[in-house]
Amino acid sequence: MGRPRRSRVAWSVLALAGAAAIWGYTAFGSTPPVADPSLLARVSRETIVRSVVATGRIEPITSIEVKSKANGIIEKVHVDVDDVVEPGAVLVELDKENLNARLREARANLQAAEAAHAGAVAALRKNEVEAEAPDVDFARRARARAQELFDRELIAQSGLDEATSALEQGENRQRAAQGQLLVGRARVAEALAIVAQATAAVERAAEELANATIRAPIRGTVLTRDVEVGSPVSSILNLGANATLVMRIGDVERVFVRGRVDESDIGGVRLGQRANITTESFRDRVFGGRVTQISPLGVERDNVTTFEVEVSIDNPGGELKANMSANAEIVLEEAQGALVVPEAAVTYDTNRAAFVDVVSPSGPVERVGVELGIGTGTRVQVLSGLTEGQQVLLPR
Repeated sequence: MGRPRRSRVAWSVLALAGAAAIWGYTAFGSTPPVADPSLLARVSRETIVRSVVATGRIEPITSIEVKSKANGIIEKVHVDVDDVVEPGAVLVELDKENLNARLREARANLQAAEAAHAGAVAALRKNEVEAEAPDVDFARRARARAQELFDRELIAQSGLDEATSALEQGENRQRAAQGQLLVGRARVAEALAIVAQATAAVERAAEELANATIRAPIRGTVLTRDVEVGSPVSSILNLGANATLVMRIGDVERVFVRGRVDESDIGGVRLGQRANITTESFRDRVFGGRVTQISPLGVERDNVTTFEVEVSIDNPGGELKANMSANAEIVLEEAQGALVVPEAAVTYDTNRAAFVDVVSPSGPVERVGVELGIGTGTRVQVLSGLTEGQQVLLPR
């Protein structure tokens, strides 16, 4: 009985000694544990960009609604959608039969007015000559001679009376002519006013005829055509904004994206900033643009305030079409060749100082303070504290 019990005690002591030996070897003689490779990230050099995306649609820089200044019926349509037109190119012609007739009538009225004016001028000149009355001077001289002869008793009283009567008649005719002179001048002025009215009527009829030919106001591409041959057209001069829309023309060589930027990001957006534009139609291409307009007035919707931003894009090939959906990535900050780590590797203390856990090749983990720069939400620039190629530890 005593020997088996001593034997079990001996084996227990040996087991404890073995365990102690194994612990000592592990604690003091083996290599440190290696970090999980899936939790390591390498400090790399790359270009880091902080940006904000404004989503909108492609719109032409210049877009014009073409409307008619004349009422009428469409007789000819010379262009179609996607045609490129130059300034002054004929787009549409209205029926001109009535307009031509009006112009002929206006010109005939002008000719009649000019003839009436010429007659009034001739009558005025006749009145002017009569008002000068050169025969009155002759009658005065004849009357003076008759008086002298009568005083010398060389002529009878009847001779003097005849000379006196002739003078009085001449003076009466002169006064009558002077009165007619005022009337003649008034008639000339009236005839001249009628000529002016007739001239204006001709110009108006000619303008209406010219307006029946609708021309392109700018160089651009026909975006829409809203009329067909035979369609009635109402004048913009009569109905204003409610006049018939003939077509839309836009300059698609330069287009823009109008999008909205959240108020938290708008402070970093500046005029002239570079932007990268992508579209659903050209998923593998990036178009370059610049910020050309920032609205000073925010719009609040659902408790979110946004600001409208326009990004202009050069489009010489016309590949970008009006109303295409587009995303404009506005570059707020950019650093090339920057040291970059995942933002998840960065931790902060109570003073908001930044740290990362650096894993050395031998295994120990060292907490290192870092100075941060541009952040994208997933990657962050490290200005100091790390070197390229180091390994940092990510959280589990």
